[in-house]
Amino acid sequence: MSPATIALLLLSGLPAQAQSQTPSTQSQTAIDVRAMMARGIQAYDAGNNSVAFDIFNHAVLFGDLNAMMYLGVMYGTARGVDRDYAMALDWFNRAAAGGNSQAMCNIGLLYYQGLGAVKDYRVAMSWFLKAASAGNTEAMFNLGVLNRDGLGVDINYADAMKWFHKAADGGDVPATNAMGVFYQQGLGVSLDYAQAMSWYRRAADAGYDTAMFNIGVLWEGGLGVEQNQDQAINWYRKAAGAGNERAKAALKSLGVKN
Repeated sequence: MSPATIALLLLSGLPAQAQSQTPSTQSQTAIDVRAMMARGIQAYDAGNNSVAFDIFNHAVLFGDLNAMMYLGVMYGTARGVDRDYAMALDWFNRAAAGGNSQAMCNIGLLYYQGLGAVKDYRVAMSWFLKAASAGNTEAMFNLGVLNRDGLGVDINYADAMKWFHKAADGGDVPATNAMGVFYQQGLGVSLDYAQAMSWYRRAADAGYDTAMFNIGVLWEGGLGVEQNQDQAINWYRKAAGAGNERAKAALKSLGVKN
């Protein structure tokens, strides 16, 4: 979003007397709101929910879309407030109306899960499509899941892989792992363990424990590589260290301590 667009969004939420400010003052207001949001997000990440909540509520008076989105998350996850999916949906809708792609994705998730709204995979998909069109990689991944699992649409591995690939190219780690699964299982593509390993390694290098576990499975089963239990144990340990329960179970089955 360009500075000019930010200034316009902020201006739309200002009181009448503030709208008559000079351009330099409006620019300063935009800078102040960005600084305010930086403090709010810092407080949110640190778990200082009451501080974050107050800051976000102040920032929305200036039309800040991220503040609206964060308030929706706080209501939806009971962060510092009572859980209220209706309020979450309301704030997400406000942010989405201004073009916030994460809010669009979050609306899709509420419809996907039936939280604060009737479960409807088709409506969820429409919101994911809006968010994906705006570049949101989480929404792209979710579209891959809907197509893969036949939720709201017929199962379509080709479309699922298309969305997973787009999301992975954008840096989405679960989508990167999903690409590996498609190649390992031959879903919509020729089975290719080498490709599976390549995608898993990318996800594992980004710290994704499920991918670490999947690499262990390839080494233990000798899938695309020469069977090597030591390598399998090494990857299972990495995954278990990151909290992966299946990796812990795999180590136990091999008689190895975490």
